[in-house]
Amino acid sequence: MTTIAVRRESAKKRIMILQWVTLCWMTVECSAALTAAWRARSVSLLAFGSDSFVEIVSAVAVLLQFAPRWRVSQIRAAKLCGLLLYALAGIVLLIALAGMYRHVEAETSRLGMAITGGALLLMPVLAHMKRNEADRTGNKALRADAVQSATCAYLAALTLAGLLLQALFGLHWLDQGAALIAVPILIVEGRRAREGRVCSCC
Repeated sequence: MTTIAVRRESAKKRIMILQWVTLCWMTVECSAALTAAWRARSVSLLAFGSDSFVEIVSAVAVLLQFAPRWRVSQIRAAKLCGLLLYALAGIVLLIALAGMYRHVEAETSRLGMAITGGALLLMPVLAHMKRNEADRTGNKALRADAVQSATCAYLAALTLAGLLLQALFGLHWLDQGAALIAVPILIVEGRRAREGRVCSCC
């Protein structure tokens, strides 16, 4: 095996490890966030859990580059990631507005705090590692997926802040507010993902 082939195989293994770690964590994160959202009637947790699902799809899209039968090109995977973020922005907007219209008051969620806190610690690290690997390999789909991971960290911070303020001061209206603030973030990151760019913070 040539040196170039060895490097490609090594890069492939590193990318696959990153994506499998992402899939394992996102499965836990998505399940916990959606469960917490249902129990606490929290729109922001629902948005966060939905983003986790989008992250799962994004990670799978990157892995499919290496599948022998269901291979997806880097450009298509990057565009898919961007479109998913746009779709998520629309979903979050509709859910938040519906919650405000129906005067839904979210309850305190310890599970929500725990899962968003965990995401806030892990996702910036994963985003950074994915960005570095994408820079080394020129993999556009992985670069777009790094945007997804960074967006997850943004939403985790935003959601956690809202949950803590609700718990400490009883500001239940912050739940919908936090979800609405997330919408422009999702739109910007969706555009960056489609263009194969990452934000400076990841």
